[in-house]
Formats: sequence, structure tokens, C-alpha cells
Amino acid sequence: MNQESTTTRVMEKPPFDRSISQDSLDELSMEDYWIELENIKKSSENRQEDQEVVVVKEPDEGELEEEWLKEAGLSNLFGESAGDPQESMVFLSTLTRTQAAAVQKRVETVSQTLRKKNKQYQIPDVRDIFAQQRESKETAPDDTESQSLRTNENKYQGRDDQTSNLVGEEKLIPPEETPAPETDINLEVSFAEQALNQKESSKEKIQKSKGDDATLPSFRLPKDKTGTTRIGDLAPQDMKKVCHLALIELTALYDVLGIELKQQKAVKIKTRDSGLFCIPLTVLLEQDQRKVLGTRIPLIFQKLISRIEEGGLETEGLLRIPGAAIRIKNLCQELEAKFYEGTFNWESVKQHDAASLLKLFIRELPQPLLSVEYLKAFQAVQNLPTKKQQLQALNLLVILLPDANRDTLKALLEFLQRVIDNKEKNKMTVMNVAMVMAPNLFMCHALGLKSSEQREFVMAAGTANTMHLLIKYQKLLWTIPKFIVNQVRKQNTENHKKDKRAMKKLLKKMAYDREKYEKQDKSTNDADVPQGVIRVQAPHLSKVSMAIQLTEELKASDVLARFLSQESGVAQTLKKGEVFLYEIGGNIGERCLDDDTYMKDLYQLNPNAEWVIKSKPL
Repeated sequence: MNQESTTTRVMEKPPFDRSISQDSLDELSMEDYWIELENIKKSSENRQEDQEVVVVKEPDEGELEEEWLKEAGLSNLFGESAGDPQESMVFLSTLTRTQAAAVQKRVETVSQTLRKKNKQYQIPDVRDIFAQQRESKETAPDDTESQSLRTNENKYQGRDDQTSNLVGEEKLIPPEETPAPETDINLEVSFAEQALNQKESSKEKIQKSKGDDATLPSFRLPKDKTGTTRIGDLAPQDMKKVCHLALIELTALYDVLGIELKQQKAVKIKTRDSGLFCIPLTVLLEQDQRKVLGTRIPLIFQKLISRIEEGGLETEGLLRIPGAAIRIKNLCQELEAKFYEGTFNWESVKQHDAASLLKLFIRELPQPLLSVEYLKAFQAVQNLPTKKQQLQALNLLVILLPDANRDTLKALLEFLQRVIDNKEKNKMTVMNVAMVMAPNLFMCHALGLKSSEQREFVMAAGTANTMHLLIKYQKLLWTIPKFIVNQVRKQNTENHKKDKRAMKKLLKKMAYDREKYEKQDKSTNDADVPQGVIRVQAPHLSKVSMAIQLTEELKASDVLARFLSQESGVAQTLKKGEVFLYEIGGNIGERCLDDDTYMKDLYQLNPNAEWVIKSKPL
């Protein structure tokens, strides 16, 4: 490797042998970070003329909170529609105490700002907005949040509250060879409620541990009988509600822990509207979808990963060793001209060149892969006290990313894991990969961010740890927490009740037979199916419908197996994973079930649902 590419601070250190013991890997990882940073600087000098600039608007007083309320789906709590906030009351009634406190804090700020500006329309009193919510929580017999908080929290308390290491200390990431105790991460109780409960139950201030990192637990997803919900499993209307709740929950978590969460907004972006590099992801995907219908990840991104893998993932120093800067610049120009024409000679691209091009693609996105809005929130994850809370925040941030960013990030993390799986040969452990990739994801050069050397070191330590969490826990991070899904169910139930009341009122006004309507409404879901039996529809299979007896052990995979076992002819080639069992209606819009969902437990949670076997939409 080129010694000239190292920074001064690296040169001052003695050279390291990459075959030495695991004990030196943390220091070696730091070397990887500074070398990568130097390579990035050289690369940006060579491509200075191609750089695009994102202009980030500095929010005025109250503007940040106003934007936050809009993003949380609560814009009708202020402004011209503030006089009738009824639509938001159902939403507010489903919030936890910490979520409600986060909303209330922002509403108060916006209200004060609007009063100062002497706006003509009505400013709601915060006490009025939350009065109805408090009443509903006090009177609702089925409010399980406060009841489950203590029981569920106690179930997990003491097992996952170990703290993360001090940011910037020499020991950055726990050695992966050291076995760590596995701990279930609690997805049933609001993360902010868990943090608040931990603060209330312990008088001692949480201290960041300086002890042995090997004692940190390894988190895993707990088994949930009603099924794990992943991003992509829900209908768009429910996913929108999930995003609103995720933003409120993230803000509540940061509020409880005393961490400032500031969203930024790109208001003016100078970008090209065609090409491959320095192109917004959405624009790139629009032009790619004209070539390949339904593609969700940029074609150039897919091809670069494919080219790296063609060279074999066992290559030593993969991702760490850069291609020659001038050659990379020439390859970029050639790709811009020939990629979509299909005339580019991929055989001319060396493996390390492809890796450098992949990192360059990520860095030169006009808006960072982690998004302008949430890049600072991702960077702030390192300031959260415990590893558990860092994971929880990352989980919510992944949910909040735009679809294009989230899908591309997922493809990247899956690729990085495949590289790490070959660490015995390529010498790229999760620590090395995290150090190399962190500056590419977290230091957005398009935003023109500059920092001191000290801040760079803290950034190196913190973002590398965050990168490590993103890679290691990607399956967990793409899971929608059960407490949020339950809040969506509750919202849907309340909205159905509201709609039903409105319909009954309308029918009565129109002099229709109200009893006839109620009878029809009741019979819709019963449909001659006996108690303890569900009817599963499969409109695209040869067996289009089947009544299935619910038992304690019946899983979604068993239901699918019964249908697929009866297929014949062309349909017999259908494989498990091509069609899925869906829960549709009742208290959810639509939800794809994982194989380990216990049907009886889910039926009890949503008795009015329909059950349909179909393929996932593109």
C-alpha cells in the first residue's frame, strides 16, 4: 500500500503488521480511517469541478418545530386549520407519555412564535389540544401502555442497559472474536419510555463505561408470536403512520436523554439531471426505471458491487486499498458516456478501482445517503449513553429515511457483510470495514462541512462505532418495533369507529334502516366461518380458498405449505418465498406475515382481518 497516502499523524506512528494479534486492531482501524480520509481528499481535488453544492437553510425561530410538526403529520394543530384539530385527536390519543411530551414541547414553541408574529388565525392552547388525549387515556379500559410498561420493562431490565464505551477512547469497537452474551432487545415498549423508566428507577447517573468492551451484550430480535414486521411488510398508508410515529418517538428518546435533535432541510440544490455521479438518487432511479422496470437500487451501484464480487471477496485489503486517483477520474468520465449505451468495457475495471468508484458514488451524491434531514441525527447517535439506545435510535432513523436512500443503504450494508464474511482471507474485519466506510457515509462533502482535527478524531471514533452497529445489526434495524405497529393498529381502530359513527349518522339522516346496516356490517367478517376457523383466500393459486382450523402451533408457513402442496402444473414451480400470507383489514391496512407468525395469536389481535396469499408488489 502507498505509504505516501497516509496523513502526518499516521506517519508519526510505527508501521503496523496486519498479521499481528487482535489486540492491535483498534489502533490499526484508526489508521484505516485516516488513510481513507486522505484518499478522499485527494479524490475530491481531482474531481473538484464536478462537485455539486447543497444549500442548507438555517431555520428561523419556531420554524424547526413547525417543520417537525408537519413531518409528524400534525400540521393541523397550528395555522389556518388549527381551529379544528379533531383529525389529530385520534393520533394524539395513541401516543405514550414521552411522545406526547415531545409533541407538546414543539406545539408550545410554535404557538409562542406565531403569537409573536401576530398571526391572524387562531392559536390553539396546548392544554386544550392534550386535554382530550389525557381524558381518553384515563378512561380507556384497554389502554395497555401503562400496564405493559412496567411488566415488559422489568422483563428486559438489567440485561440490556450496559453502556457503550467512551467516544474517542483507544478501544473503539469490541473484538468480534470475543463471545458476548446475547440479549433480546425490547421492541414491545416505547424506547423513550424505557429510557425514562430507567432514569426514574435509578437515582444514579448513567456513566459511560471505561471497562472491558467484551462484556457488552450482543443484541438479538426476540421471538414475537404475532410475527415480526419488517420495513416493506406494511401498506403505504400504514407505513406513513409508522414514519410519523418514528419521528415523534426518536425526538422523545433524544429529549429524555438530553440530546439535541436538529433536522436540516435542503432548500436549494445545484444538481445535474442526468448521468451517474453527482446525481440525486431519485433522479437516478427514474432514469434507471426506464431501463429496468421496478428497480429500487441504482443500476450503476448494483453493477459496481457485482464487479467487486466478480473479482472475489477474498482479496486482501478489499475496500481499504484505493485505485489510482487519475485512473478513477478517467473511469468516471468513460462510465458517464458509455454506461447506459452498454458499450463500457467492464473488463478494464480492476477490483480496487470498482471499490473506489463505489465509495465515490456514495460520497458524491448531492444529498447524503443518510439524507440531509437526518445526517446530524445519525452523527448524534454516538452521544447516546448506552449501546441499546444507540441501536434504538438507528432503528428509528432507518425507518425515517426516504425509500430510495433506505433501499440503497440496505444493499450496501448487505454487501459489506459479505465482505466481512471473508475476513479470514481479506483481512477486513467489521472494525476495518467500519473505519473505511464511515468517512464516506458520515462526512458529507456536498454540504461543505469543515471541522477541526480534534472534532475529526471524535467523529472518527463515534461514526465508526455507528457504522459498526449499522453493519452488525442490519436485520434488527430494518424491523418496525411492535409498539409502533400496535399504535398504528390503535389509530386504525379509532378511525374505523369514527367512520362508522359518521356513516350511521348519515344513514339515519337519509332515513335508511339502521338495523339493516348494522346487521350487514356485522356479517361482513363472519362470512359463515365457524369459531376458531379462518378462511384463507389465494386468488392466484389453483386452490383459491381454504378453511383452516386454528391451533396453538399453527404458523403462517404451515398455511402456505398447505396451499402450495396442492398446486399442479406450472403453479407447482412456485417456491416458498415467492408468495406470502397477508393479514388484510381489521385494525391494519395490509401486512405481510413472516413464516414464524402464530396464526391463533394474530387472529386474537386482529379478529376482523382477512387472510390472503399473494406475491409482494414490486
